[in-house]
Formats: sequence, C-alpha cells, structure tokens
Amino acid sequence: MIYTPKEETESRTARLKALMEKASLDGAFFHYKIDYYYLAGTMQDAILYVPLEGEPTLFVRREIRRARRESPLSQVIPIRSLKTVKDYIGNPRRVGLQLDVLPYNFVTSFHKVLGDVEVADISPLINDLRKIKSPFEISLMEKAAVIAKKVYEKIPEVLREGMMEIELGGILEAYAKTLGHEGLLRVRSQNFEAYSWHILSGKVGSVVSQMNSPMGGLGMSPAFPVGASRKKIRRGEQIMIDFGICYHGYQVDETRMFAIGSIPELFAKAYDACREIHYRVLDKALEGATCAELFSYSVDLADKLGFGDNYLGYAPHKVNFLAHGIGIELSEAPFIATKMDYPIEEGMTFAIEPKMVFPRQGCCGIENTVLMEKGRYRVLSDIDERIIIVD
Repeated sequence: MIYTPKEETESRTARLKALMEKASLDGAFFHYKIDYYYLAGTMQDAILYVPLEGEPTLFVRREIRRARRESPLSQVIPIRSLKTVKDYIGNPRRVGLQLDVLPYNFVTSFHKVLGDVEVADISPLINDLRKIKSPFEISLMEKAAVIAKKVYEKIPEVLREGMMEIELGGILEAYAKTLGHEGLLRVRSQNFEAYSWHILSGKVGSVVSQMNSPMGGLGMSPAFPVGASRKKIRRGEQIMIDFGICYHGYQVDETRMFAIGSIPELFAKAYDACREIHYRVLDKALEGATCAELFSYSVDLADKLGFGDNYLGYAPHKVNFLAHGIGIELSEAPFIATKMDYPIEEGMTFAIEPKMVFPRQGCCGIENTVLMEKGRYRVLSDIDERIIIVD
C-alpha cells in the first residue's frame, strides 16, 4: 500500500494557498473526491476545508479510521452532517467551491449552513494546480506504464480469430488487475464513464458514439454504447486497442495496432502517418509552441500526408483535440486543442493520440502518455509501436 507523503500534501496545499490569495479567497471547500484525494491523500467520504491561514481540516463522514490512516493531514475530524463544519471554520467571507462538478443540492445546502458567504468557483485553480506533476506522481505513473507494457505484451498470446472484442477486453482486464491495475479510470465529467476495454476491430472502428472521440465502437447495448462489443474479430482486419491503466489512482493511456494474419495496406499507411504526426508535434512542443498552434500544425501535417479527411475523425464527427492531460483523471490540463493558448511546460503529463477514421472501413492510431522534463519529452508508455501481426 502506498500512501501520499506528508511533504507532498504540504507542497500542494502551499501552492493552492498562493492561488487562493490571488483570487481573494478566505478558504476553499473540496467535496469532489478526486480533488480532496489530491490534497488529503484519501478518498473516504469527506469534505476538505483549506483556509487561507492555518491548517486544512478533513471532515470525514465515513470511514474515520481509514481516513486517519491514509491521510497525512493532522486535522481529520468525524462529522455526521454539514452543519458540524461551521463550528470549525470561523467566519470566512469568500470561499471557493468546485462549481463545475458539485450538485446543485449541495451548493444550496452549503448556503443554508454557512449563511451569507460569497462563493467563487475554485475549479480553475485546482485544475491549474494539478497540471504540473511532482516526482511522487510521476513515479506512480511510471509504475502504471510498466503494467501497461506487460498487458500489451500479453495480447499476441491471447488474441485469436473468432474471439469477441469484449472477450479480449475481459481477458486483458483480468490480467491487468493481477499486476495492480485498479480497473476504474476516472474522468471529470457528469455523463461520461471511462473504462479500459476500448477494442475496435474492422468496420466497427468507424462507428461514432456519444463520447468525444473520433470513434466510439458499438459497445454492449444502448445502455453502454461505447467500446468493445460482441463482434467477432476476423483475420485480415485492423484491430485498435486503447487500454488505459490506473495504479494507486494515477493513470496512463496508450493505443496500439494489431492484426491477425495481415493488416489492410490503407491502415498500415495511415498508421505510419499517425506516428509521424505524433513525433513531429512533440518536437514542435519543445520549441514552445502553444497547444492551439500544435493542434493546427497537426492538422496541416495530416493534410500534407494525404489523410486530412480522415484525421481525428471524418466530417461531421471530427474532434478538436489531439492530446489530453492525464494523472488522477483521464482528461485534465494540458490539452493540445483549439483555443488552448498555453505551451506544454516542464512537469506536464499528457496523452497524445493522433488517429484516423475511414467511413464504413474502420480506424487506426497511436497513443502514448508523455512527460515533459528537462527540456525534452519522455514517452512513459514504452511499448512496441510496430503493428503487431499475430499468425
């Protein structure tokens, strides 16, 4: 079991307070568990209060013994209701709440308890805080990447003609869990649920669904209309496997291409184009280009390589991002996307995923989790990037 070190939470809290001071906040409440896990080291049911002055307090509904064991904070207090919180926080005039994810009912209950206190949205601050990863966080992502490498190396051993996409997904998930994969991929969204088994074969790779992705897959039913399905994998068709891994809350995301017997020439060429875009964009990122400029550069590259109509989806289903940040959530800053006018900085981790989709034919692509460090980039997901052909 790995616990968040005290110096880690202290550093994060100090940086948060600096942002709070600039935003004229007297304090901030964190009810969304991903964020209070980041600041307190536990996901037990709780509310975290961080005052501008003084020590943070974690108010725990359940379960106090585990929370005290898991969290390095000195003030971990059991409560039965939100009303108890008021006795411990003094009289802040302006506080932050995570208004991008909190239910309306919680916000109204909060106002009833604390009275006439001004509320501001602290979500942009915590998102900005989390985009730079510490050595501790990177070490967990590196361990997740080791698991991912072993999972992808397992695929040629278990992939066979006639098996269902979901069957392959289940085999890989079971194996990944024996290595430490937690199974759950977290994402900051109300209506999107992340999962590991994104396996698309043949024509299914061109199916679009509800997720913000160039392709979605058939899924298992209208209730789960994304990812691997009961479609049987056939010889001679392209197979795209996008299998995310989570280790102690930290994630890596990667995509590789496979086939049984052979892969259609169109998809082999398109995959080569994806790899070229992937690395040329990373080289451009080192020059200090903004994320919006990097995205536009990738679009121009796809056009020059002859795949402009298929890059990141086909019209009208194209997406406007090439990479998403990754850490304790699957989609966090930075984003290589339109309107993102900031550069990739030291300590950022992101998943870059150029992909091609051909209507009624399928898809291909590559994805790697990348760390920017010491003036260079390092691919954390160190997995064979060749198209793997299984006999």
